[in-house]
Parts: sequence; structure tokens; C-alpha cells
Amino acid sequence: MSKVILKKTENYDSSTVYISVKEIMLEQRINELIEENTTILIKPNMLTRTSPEKAVTTHPVVVESVIMVLKEFGARAENITIADSSGGPSNSAILQGNYTVCGFSLVAKKQGVNLYTKLIGKTVKTEGTIVKEFELIEPAVQSDIIINLAKFKTHVMTGMSGAVKNLFGTVPGLKKAEFHMRFPDKDNFANMIVDLCEVVKPTFTIVDAVNGMEGDGPAGGKVRYLGLLMAGKNPYNIDLAISYMMGFDPMTLPIMSAAIKRGLAPEKLDENMVIGDTWLYRPIENFQKPKSYSLDFSDRIPRAIRWATPTVEKLLAPKPKINKSACIGCGKCQSICPQHTIEIINKRAHINLKNCIRCFCCHEMCPVKAIDVKRNVFFNI
Repeated sequence: MSKVILKKTENYDSSTVYISVKEIMLEQRINELIEENTTILIKPNMLTRTSPEKAVTTHPVVVESVIMVLKEFGARAENITIADSSGGPSNSAILQGNYTVCGFSLVAKKQGVNLYTKLIGKTVKTEGTIVKEFELIEPAVQSDIIINLAKFKTHVMTGMSGAVKNLFGTVPGLKKAEFHMRFPDKDNFANMIVDLCEVVKPTFTIVDAVNGMEGDGPAGGKVRYLGLLMAGKNPYNIDLAISYMMGFDPMTLPIMSAAIKRGLAPEKLDENMVIGDTWLYRPIENFQKPKSYSLDFSDRIPRAIRWATPTVEKLLAPKPKINKSACIGCGKCQSICPQHTIEIINKRAHINLKNCIRCFCCHEMCPVKAIDVKRNVFFNI
């Protein structure tokens, strides 16, 4: 069973991160996988155009350290590509701007590696439970090795965002919104994400948890200092470790629950499966979960009743709420909404909650955090 490595990493000082990354990758013998012509995809978390200190995206120092170590192992710079597909509408100019603000453009220039901005999709057939084919960005299909550089964050839809959820960024542009529309049910969406993970099959994952995020992540939460990196070859095991540290029962997290039910992950990690700085492997004191997690009572209703009475489930579930005084009317929530339920009226966003599928994409993409989580109708609206 694949181990999960915890490595104390006190800050984003380049030498500190480099030492941690090299020790992790040597311990996992990643050097044995590298040959002169090996093509490598570096897949960071680049949810949106956000500066590194906000802990929304993978820190560029982590990305650069991984590239430096790979080059020491014999990888050629021209065979290494940084690639991600941010949320919302995308084109080459938008992606280039996102790479620049997130700090990845400078890394690519310094290290002489490629920065992927084409967003050309390649269709891949699958044996998935719920999805039989995916359209993925080219490097996710064509690379020999995929290094998954995720972020330690909460998530208002899926509870947490870690190793597995980070792979959703291999789906180009608004194709991600289409999946939200196709699978509005959380369990179906989670199974789609697991199907995707089984297709992409990252070679190795490092989770940036020097600064993580708590509360209403993946973009609207608060920075939480943790001072570590997490890593391993099995993304499900890494996410099990994250869920334990965040204080979640993994069976209440739709992606983890789907993976466990499909036999891809155990219900919990044995102590001997966590190595490295194991004293860090403990529940984080006073860690704030997303409000959507504590407010969502729909999962407590027996599935048979929920199927028979979808209206009750819809009433019980939390929903996004616009803070009109904070909204700047930029329209990013409108452009990302897969159900097209958001309008800009008098320079303010308005959500038609009747058609809302509670994907919280609007919450993720709001640049000014003007979208909150609304309590359900039975509990103190």
C-alpha cells in the first residue's frame, strides 16, 4: 500500500522547499523514473488569477523546486511542461495572465520549461463508472510522467480539495462547467472525479500545505499556516490523510466516499502508512470546515427518501448568496455558472436559486469574495 509522506517545511524560502522536495522525491525513487527523453507534466492548482500569498493556488516555489529536482534527476527542460486549466472561460491570453499572477510564468522562464496555453483537448476513452470518455488538455494525455502539485484546501461543494480534486484542472476551460451541469448530484459528480483520476493516473503527488486554506475554500476561505508538504504515489491515500487532519469523516466527503466504495482507498489509513514527520499527522486544532458542510442536512436523509422527495433535499441544501454591497458586477460568476442562473442587473449579480445546482462555481470564481453560503430554509434564513 502506497505510503503518505509528511515533511516539515516551515516556510516558502526557496532552499527550505527545495530540500524538502528533493528528500521526498528521492525517498519515493522518482529519480529512477527519469530518462533523458522522458516528458513530464507539472500540474499545479491554478484555480484562478490569484497571488501566491492568498493560498488559493500552489505556491510557485514548490513548482520551481520540483522542476529543479527533476532536472537534477536527468530530465531535460524542454521536456517539462507546466499546465493547468483554470476555472471559468479560458483562452491563451487568459491562461497566460493567470500563470503570470500565480507566479508560474516566472518559474517557467527561469527554468527554461514550457508553459502550456493552447487548451487543445484530446478525447480519451475510459472504463469509468459514470463517464466513458473525457476531453483532457494535451499534456495530460501525451506526457510520460504527471506530477500532481495540489493544495491543502477546503471546498464548499466537496468538503475538501486535495490530490484527487486537483486533477479536474486537466479538463479544458468550460468543459468543467459542462460536467457540473451533467452531474449536479454530489455523489455523481464525485464518481466523475474518481473516473477522471483513474484516467489521468498521476505518477506522483505533492500537496502544498505550508500555507493551506480553511473555511469556505477553495478560494473564499482563510489562510491557515500548517508548515508542511505531503506527498505520495496514491492520491486517494493522500486525501485520506488530509481529511483526517481537517477533521472530516471521509465517508461524508463525496469524493472520498466514492473512492472507498469502489475499493480504491481504505476507510482510514493505518499508522504505518504515514511516514516522515509523523508527529504532524494529527487533527488540526480548531480547523474551520466550510459552512456548506455544517449546514447541509440533505446527506442525513435516507437515500430512498431523498430519491422520492427531491424537493425536500433541495430545500435542505445550502446555496450561494450574493452580498450585494460587496458585488462589483464583474460578471465572472455569470460566465462560469453551468446552469446560466446568474444575471447582472444594475451592476449587481442576481442568482435564480430555483435552478441553482449548488456547484458553488460562482463562489470559487468571485474575485472579491462577494458570494457566501446561505443557510437552508428550515434553519434561520
